[in-house]
Amino acid sequence: MGAREAEFTEQFLPYVCLGDSICLDVGEYIITARIAHDDSPDKPDERQDGFWPSLAPNAAGFIGAGNGWRKRFDRDQAKAESIMAAWKNDEWFYCGIILSVTIDETELTDHAASLWGIEANYPDSDNVYLSQVANELLSEALDAAKAERERLCTLFCESAA
Repeated sequence: MGAREAEFTEQFLPYVCLGDSICLDVGEYIITARIAHDDSPDKPDERQDGFWPSLAPNAAGFIGAGNGWRKRFDRDQAKAESIMAAWKNDEWFYCGIILSVTIDETELTDHAASLWGIEANYPDSDNVYLSQVANELLSEALDAAKAERERLCTLFCESAA
């Protein structure tokens, strides 16, 4: 089964914790995707341009002109405030998805591929995106594992000679 055909069928749960993981067998490789803490100290409104709604046309959070602008602004402002409050209360966090690869019980690499700055337990989210990220990283992780396996085989063959 090639990397393009392989896909995590196990999904991350709708509520996740640091260290949660899902696994997949691809031939003789066992790929594990785990959730790690993203230690960037940036707040959500510092990470995302336009986090706060704005009435200024040149601002990233401009809500647009036209009828109902006040209602849109109030709705978007309340949502942004709710998201910030949930973040400050540790109800959601930024994480990284890290893929590691083993053969049998031998770890080839504990960090074959990763993506950081992903929202986990984000308000009104089911965390499906976390599993999608793991699937997107799968090909890169398998390539890294195959390269590491080849490197180790070369090393062992040279030391045996």
